[in-house]
Amino acid sequence: MKTRQLRGLTVSAIGMGCMGFSHGYGACPTETESIRLMRSAYEDYGCTFFDTAEAYAAYENEILVGKALKPIRDKIVLCTKFMPEIFLPGQEIPEGKTSRRGLRNALENSLKRLQTDYIDLYYEHRVPPNRDVAEVAEWMGELIEEGKILAWGVSEATPEQIKRAHAVTPLTAVQSEYSIMERKQESEVIPLCKELNIGFVAYSPMAGGFLSGKYTSQTKFEGDDVRRVITRYAKENIDANQALLDLLKKFAADKGKTPAQISLAYLMSKNDFVVPIPGMRRDERLKENFGAADVELNAAELAELEDALSKVTIHGDRKDSDIQKLGTVKTVATH
Repeated sequence: MKTRQLRGLTVSAIGMGCMGFSHGYGACPTETESIRLMRSAYEDYGCTFFDTAEAYAAYENEILVGKALKPIRDKIVLCTKFMPEIFLPGQEIPEGKTSRRGLRNALENSLKRLQTDYIDLYYEHRVPPNRDVAEVAEWMGELIEEGKILAWGVSEATPEQIKRAHAVTPLTAVQSEYSIMERKQESEVIPLCKELNIGFVAYSPMAGGFLSGKYTSQTKFEGDDVRRVITRYAKENIDANQALLDLLKKFAADKGKTPAQISLAYLMSKNDFVVPIPGMRRDERLKENFGAADVELNAAELAELEDALSKVTIHGDRKDSDIQKLGTVKTVATH
């Protein structure tokens, strides 16, 4: 697979978001199947970029990812995150979790679960608005000096937070939601990343699977599936957003690709420092999504797609506050 640079960190052009193997999107594959799929991503498609977090299913995802990637640990780039203001089991620390000791404790436990002695890219999994991100940046710098982590990043940070953090310890990546359906990051954050030479990692690049075209207003989302509370998955919004799918299907047919491949290629064709990390839990999804790394949209095609998108209204969105209504640790921290 082609590769991309996240401030000097070489990764596959498309990574694998691993959260869905443990929770968040309905029924999960078995542990054996999940491990097989993660290894297939590397062995069959050349994916070297894997993303997890301590909060995904309250540690379960890190444990699973650690088992899957242990045999190929030295060949891949491993990313995880600590959640600064949500306490998970065993994280009651007198100084508070957002402290030098709290961060170090979170990292050490992630290292154990992931069966490794270093993390390639370690994120702050949301930046609290009432805390100075410069503190975390300083502590991350110490961990980099010790070799515990190779690089650090922030998730869903504002431009001001990015600037403040980057001035203390340079950021390697910003991870936020970004898809052909959710483009708010294009106004300030992505241009800032380009200016500061910070990579951008796009989570939910398929808008939770919506852009694949396989869901309809008759689809039922059950259990801990976060799409139960994401408004773009409301029946009326799925129907209203059909115009976007129709546009993608036509564009994909004309190019001989799938809507999913066009959706991913769109993000990558606009900026060479953007790396999408779709979730995928079936062999056909691995083949389709990783195949998008070879799909190129030229300037004329991008302009045509941009013009068509400008005439489409997107209905519904994704808010952390809505997801938190599910009321469990396992579903609070998605992406």
